[in-house]
Amino acid sequence: MYFTNVIQSEEGYFHSVICNSPEFKNTAVNSDVRYMTLEPHFLDTSVYDQMVESGAAFGREFQKDDAVLDMVDEKSFKRGKNRVAPGAWCSGWNSWWMDPCSQWGDANIMKPGPQAKKFEESITNLLDDWS
Repeated sequence: MYFTNVIQSEEGYFHSVICNSPEFKNTAVNSDVRYMTLEPHFLDTSVYDQMVESGAAFGREFQKDDAVLDMVDEKSFKRGKNRVAPGAWCSGWNSWWMDPCSQWGDANIMKPGPQAKKFEESITNLLDDWS
C-alpha cells in the first residue's frame, strides 16, 4: 500500500522488496548506480563531466531532447546521429558516409568498451566498501 502513495514508486519498489527479503537482505549493496543532482533539477551539459566521472550507469532526470543526451550518445556510446551504438558485432567500414553497424558480424560477440570498464570499477568499489 505504501507505494501507491509515492511519486515514481517503480524506482524504489524492487529495491525495497530485495532489501526486506530474508533471502537477499544481507546481499544487497546500498546503491542504485544512478547519477542525480538537486541543482540543476534536470541533468544538462553543465554536469556532463561529473556524470561521466561518477561511474554511474544511469542518470535522472533529463529534459526531452536536451543537448546532454546527444553528448552521451556521441562521447560515451560513440554513437553517430541517427545510428545505433557500435558494438563488437559491427563489421562494416567506419567513415563519415557509412555506418560501421550497417553490416553485422556475429551479434553474440560481447566486448566491453571503456564505459563498461569504468562501470566495472564503480561496482568493484561498491563491493569493496560493502565487504
